Amino acid sequence: MIEELVRRAAAEDDDALEELSLIAGLDPRRLTPHLGLLLDLDVLWPAKLYRAADTDVVRRVVEQIDGGRTPDRLNHLLAILAHSAHPLAESAMRRWSTEPPAGAGELHVGVLSYAREGGWTVGLDGKRRDLCGDTAYRWVMRETPRRADGPNCPWCASPMWTAADLDTTEPATGAAMAHTGWSGRLVIETCHFCACYTTLYSRVTPAGVATWWTGNTRPSYLGTAEPEDPPTLLPALGPALSSPYQASAWDQGGSTLGGRPDWIQDAEHADCPGCGQPMDYVGLIGGADLDEFGEGAYYLHLHAPCGFAAVNYQQS
Repeated sequence: MIEELVRRAAAEDDDALEELSLIAGLDPRRLTPHLGLLLDLDVLWPAKLYRAADTDVVRRVVEQIDGGRTPDRLNHLLAILAHSAHPLAESAMRRWSTEPPAGAGELHVGVLSYAREGGWTVGLDGKRRDLCGDTAYRWVMRETPRRADGPNCPWCASPMWTAADLDTTEPATGAAMAHTGWSGRLVIETCHFCACYTTLYSRVTPAGVATWWTGNTRPSYLGTAEPEDPPTLLPALGPALSSPYQASAWDQGGSTLGGRPDWIQDAEHADCPGCGQPMDYVGLIGGADLDEFGEGAYYLHLHAPCGFAAVNYQQS
């Protein structure tokens, strides 16, 4: 069945490609035996199909890049390596960061920046750091009255939105957030309107205090907006997910705590304003879970060492 889907995808059958993408979300290891054929047939996108690529497939991709025969495909090949997160891929990408392969001059970012597509990075200490966890839970939206005395957005005067209220002493929450190193309560508060236009940062403490970061810079294109009430919904922990890749930025029920983000556009892990390093991914809140006609998704981030949380938004 999967081999047939692979051949149909190679013939530009969008339905087959969608089915393969669903498998890559539910259990990417089911695709592992078929990734060599996928590579042979030049099906290089979406790169998430190669999440469970084995050593042989990763080696073949590295050899393609080192051979310099397909510099026009370098973008796709690097994304494949990033999603595989394989040690051999990491080693090659480190090497290419100082010895760029053919076609690197046409890229918009450095080779190692592609690692973020796969949810990892190389820190200032030279060590690999995973930006995402492998434990995920469905987030179920619960009606929550807004505090009458709550703060307002300094830019648009809309009441601030509590996007998440988490406590790592709860075992499931602690497991989903283990990769962040956070201990205690985490409240992520943001402006639901302005976050759609730029990444918004807040200072956070393990006591559950969240404060608008005064360094947030209002983009010139934001314009003037009337105050707007935020969602009255707060995500609550739901059932555990069988795969960390089951978040959905599109579908109702796609909001998740932990796991891996479902980016609508390119990966956009927020950079910590304190140290400049990529922040850890906390979870996703899909617009479809906030409103019947909602679209897009909010992505929540945290950098525990510096005490910053961030929220950004993507839309098709």
